[in-house]
Amino acid sequence: MKYYLSILFSIFITAATAQNTYDSKLLNRQADHNDSVIMQREIQIITVINSKQPVLLLPLADDTLSALQRFVLSDTGFTKYFVDEKTKRNTLSEIFGVYRLLSSNNNEQVSAACTDGSCYRIEMYNYAYNLTSVAVVNLNSKSVVNVNHYFDAQPLLPLHLRNLATHIAVNSPDVQKALGIKPEEQNALMAATQTALNYTRCERSKHLCVAPTFIKDQKALWCVVDLTELSLTGLRWTNLGRDSIPVEMITERKLQNEYITNCFCLQENKIDSAGWTMKYSLTSSDGLRISDVSFKGTPVLSSAKLVDWHVSYSNTDGFGYSDAIGCPEFSQSAVLAIEPPTISDLIIDNKKAGIVLEQKFYSEGWPHPCNYNYVQRYEFFDDGRFRISCGSLGRGCGNDGTYRPVFRIAFAGENNSFFENKNNVWQQWKKEQWKKFDFAKSPENNEGYKISGTDGAAYNMTVSTGQFADGGRGDNPYIYVTKNHIDKDEGESDLVTIGPCCNTDYHQGPEKFIEPLPEAIDRAALVLWYVPELKNDDTPGKEYCWAKAQLINGVYKVTSYPCMAGPMFTPVHASDKTK
Repeated sequence: MKYYLSILFSIFITAATAQNTYDSKLLNRQADHNDSVIMQREIQIITVINSKQPVLLLPLADDTLSALQRFVLSDTGFTKYFVDEKTKRNTLSEIFGVYRLLSSNNNEQVSAACTDGSCYRIEMYNYAYNLTSVAVVNLNSKSVVNVNHYFDAQPLLPLHLRNLATHIAVNSPDVQKALGIKPEEQNALMAATQTALNYTRCERSKHLCVAPTFIKDQKALWCVVDLTELSLTGLRWTNLGRDSIPVEMITERKLQNEYITNCFCLQENKIDSAGWTMKYSLTSSDGLRISDVSFKGTPVLSSAKLVDWHVSYSNTDGFGYSDAIGCPEFSQSAVLAIEPPTISDLIIDNKKAGIVLEQKFYSEGWPHPCNYNYVQRYEFFDDGRFRISCGSLGRGCGNDGTYRPVFRIAFAGENNSFFENKNNVWQQWKKEQWKKFDFAKSPENNEGYKISGTDGAAYNMTVSTGQFADGGRGDNPYIYVTKNHIDKDEGESDLVTIGPCCNTDYHQGPEKFIEPLPEAIDRAALVLWYVPELKNDDTPGKEYCWAKAQLINGVYKVTSYPCMAGPMFTPVHASDKTK
């Protein structure tokens, strides 16, 4: 199936004289293999690439939603990338999702047009440009409310593509040779989660790639499948580490899908406690989102959420997962909310110091290897401080993982400025930019950032270096500041996967909203992106981002060793704002 790369790029990129030339080449090549599933996929591609609408539709049982995805294709804004501008040739697109619009997707324009609750979010992927287009459509009025395009971004996979990737992996002679058997499709783990692999077209997620994974003994075999090429592009092994959790420990969990979806995904909830007021809801792929946060009547945050979990298992080969966390329905997230969010007292030194909003997300197979368990935690203090944090509770898919969660924190107000403390002097960031924080090089600067505004509160930001008594050992984060636009969506609604799993540099996703021309950010609505770096460890006595099974009184029990990360924000008194 390696032939498919050249054919696909002929279809998408080169300028030939007749489109049927591509058809005959592709059909002639089909004789090279007898895989009916791949052949059927190729025939579908040939059919749509020669049509006026070169897009593969999502197979849906609901006739109304099927008609809705056809309707949105009449919007030229949504379909603007169907034809390559240079070659005037069709490019291949595919509808990946048609979801009921969640409260987390609403901005001012959407809210006004979707008050009747009949709006849907439609996600489409363009294989040629590695582009995701997202439309909001009102079912009742048959109108397209808005459209946004995200380059170098990929939506979550629909079920049929997950099954296709698993089929390619299971039927690969290389996979069968590596495992010693032909694996069963139902034994594939993480088959719908995006991956990358250096030295292939999956590097930095330029192609749509996933990695169905199979467990053998104390190792996991990653089968990197390129769904743009329809081929297996590489195999990699990871060690699962000591104290592997027995398969028999996996128990059926009661998923409260309907309750969680109706009460926390389809509607916002409110908190009014200890001087803090806010709204919160679960998103389709950005975790637990808070919005309209105020302290004693002063606006603090427009919103905050956790966009991605990037998990890398090799700094050289560059392979891993880009995880999404979200609702149990209207979502293809790999790690789901299977319990409602909780609100509890924040206790410090045996005294109530504020409130905590927390949400846990599990893979259904956790705590078995290659399953994930994440937590989001918002702490709001009685004195006006707040902390936005998250953690991995282990075990993941290897003992050599690096976790990079991506926070998006939008501050209230439209006249904010961002400052960095250099040698005890506050220096303002005049344009959008990023910085890698390194505590070892500048230990005095872990409290060296400040957000201030004329129409809201001012806060000093403290980077976690392990001082918060939650088991965290320090974040060493990338910090980005971008302008928050009212007229275009750069992450305010649910984001697709914006960054690859395995980059070790600043290319974690937020840089997309900075490059190539950074905008001025003096007295502007600002977004802070915060990407910690957490390295797991299974060394006895030093476990971190890890979980292991232990026999206690003759019964296996799981012990988790969380790695927590996230910054603290401390209010600046009025007399200190200009210091």
